Amino acid sequence: MRFNRLFVSSALLMLLLVSCKKEEAAPATSPAPAVATPEANAKPVVATEPASSPAEPVAPANTDFSVDSVPITTVALPPFPFFKTPEGLVYAQDEKDSLIGFDRHFFLAGKKLVPVEGKLYSNVMSLTNPDTGRKYSELEFHRNYENAITALGGKKISTTQFTREIVDEAGGLAVVEKSWRSVAPTSGYEHYSYLIRTPDKEYWIHIATGAFPPHGYVTVLEKEAMKQSVGFLDASAMKKALDTDGHVALYINFDVDKATLRPDSQSVMDEINKLLTANTALKLSIEGHTDSTGSPEHNRELSTARARSVLGALVGLGVDPARLSSKGFGPDKPIADNKDEAGRAKNRRVELVKMQ
Repeated sequence: MRFNRLFVSSALLMLLLVSCKKEEAAPATSPAPAVATPEANAKPVVATEPASSPAEPVAPANTDFSVDSVPITTVALPPFPFFKTPEGLVYAQDEKDSLIGFDRHFFLAGKKLVPVEGKLYSNVMSLTNPDTGRKYSELEFHRNYENAITALGGKKISTTQFTREIVDEAGGLAVVEKSWRSVAPTSGYEHYSYLIRTPDKEYWIHIATGAFPPHGYVTVLEKEAMKQSVGFLDASAMKKALDTDGHVALYINFDVDKATLRPDSQSVMDEINKLLTANTALKLSIEGHTDSTGSPEHNRELSTARARSVLGALVGLGVDPARLSSKGFGPDKPIADNKDEAGRAKNRRVELVKMQ
């Protein structure tokens, strides 16, 4: 039974009506942690910087929170996603349906809602065992996970509950709910975020309760870069695609929500330059595209600016600007389904189109 987006759609109206901030519950005497089971031999894996996507949400400025404020843990972490089911409760979702190799989730950090990408685990459980009748209060559920995360060297990083303003600042409910694996982001439910840091990794954790009857929601994200599945094309492969299809899709890295080319894009620029140098009669239209995440207007502007940046980089390498043009289409010409990250990744591209 899938609960990943349970109650999100039904909370649309509720979110528009509820704007009062719910204060975080005061600490109380905690039971002993019983959720985490560390393994001494577990070792962190080195992460690379995530590649940006043309349409990915950008975290709002968050001057009240810094990742560096969370100390690096000295605890040997258990295997991802760290936690056993609380005693007496049963996950509603099969393990095979709970883990996604790469996705995005929003977390409360300080007083902001921020998007984080990486390997994602999410699950949900009723707070009443259907067989034994064992009940967990929402306080007991939250306190068990808080104790377990603290035992692993983690720290609570949320200092607020949801309000309409917080969701709107992150892009609005339509953007947030596309990357949401928990009970609805409203002030009617209880949400807390935590962060565990190792020397090489960040583990973002979202614990929530709510819905009717009460359920508990657990989301654990290992921040990391997406492993690029689209191969690099050299000049000869570009030429072949242009001769056969009249266009070729390239996957070029830019700074987040900007038109600034990242240093690792230089190799692609060099291959395009080789293509144009070897084929002096070739003229190219450079066309930017995004996925459907975010506003179409912003994405069209961003894709236009990025296509222009590629043109500028080629002119800087000595290409005659008369042989080039640029334009951006934003999300208007997808080549894959935007419903999952694999499709969105294919849509975030720059195409070279052969001009007559």
